[in-house]
Amino acid sequence: MPFTLVAPVEFVQDIKKSRFIAQAAPIASEEEAKAFLASVSDPAANHNCWAWRIGQAYRFSDDGEPSGTAGKPILQAIDGQDLDGVVVVVTRFFGGILLGSGGLMRAYGGTAAQMLRAAEQREIIPMITGESSVNFSDLALVKSRLAAIPHLTFIESFTADGVDLTVTLRQGDENQAIRLVRDLTSGRSSLIFPD
Repeated sequence: MPFTLVAPVEFVQDIKKSRFIAQAAPIASEEEAKAFLASVSDPAANHNCWAWRIGQAYRFSDDGEPSGTAGKPILQAIDGQDLDGVVVVVTRFFGGILLGSGGLMRAYGGTAAQMLRAAEQREIIPMITGESSVNFSDLALVKSRLAAIPHLTFIESFTADGVDLTVTLRQGDENQAIRLVRDLTSGRSSLIFPD
């Protein structure tokens, strides 16, 4: 299962007199990534290198560093932690000592990786939503048994004959919930998920 960050995080370290400031945040869209980049990039710095990943979409930038020495190692740090929905910016204030290509890759990727390893993370749980109509007489039992399924939530809409339930749960738990509703109502109700 992939993970994402719980909250924005920052990490600072000095490598051969250059200061590397790494900042990261959880994101849900490319627009959020761009907004974060704009808010934390320091125009006074020599380089503001970055990477972000949202599912299969990703971008990275070396921001003037030699090609492949900053943005890609930052993206590899994100992927190495199995993170998704994350943006990372590593800002460098040059200290006068050249690091070389390998040194830059280790500095940018290592700074990002150290920060991400120390950051609080949470698992991304893919969810699915289904619908069921339940008689009033079955409602209390169905709700109490569905509530035992981890990560399940439901919304009730009362009708003249009973209640329409909108059930959201972790993907993979659909069959358990379908059987539960069918069995508890002796087949009077069914839980239906989109194909």
